[in-house]
Amino acid sequence: MLDRLLARATVSIPRTLLACLVLTLPPLAIAIAGFGLTAFGAGALYFVVWWTLLFAVLPFRAAEDGSEARIAGQDPGAPARPQMRRKAVWTTLISDAVFLMAVAAFPLAGL
Repeated sequence: MLDRLLARATVSIPRTLLACLVLTLPPLAIAIAGFGLTAFGAGALYFVVWWTLLFAVLPFRAAEDGSEARIAGQDPGAPARPQMRRKAVWTTLISDAVFLMAVAAFPLAGL
């Protein structure tokens, strides 16, 4: 079911951006209303978390299985199907959780 939902959400770039935006808004609203962050501060922190986690998510399912034909000039280490739209949605989902944990830890740290 999740795979079908991800496939529908990542059909096109605009749909993927919309899915990522819809998934981003609730954690930002929680951080602003619940923890007193400014909108700019919450957005900046979320951006840093998202961008950092993107590099953690990039290698997932990137291993080549040998079934894809190589194009002349293509880097041998590059995956044939990088699935960047799917990885953007997964990055957003993981970032939501990490962002909320970080924001929840702010009061414990006295911030």
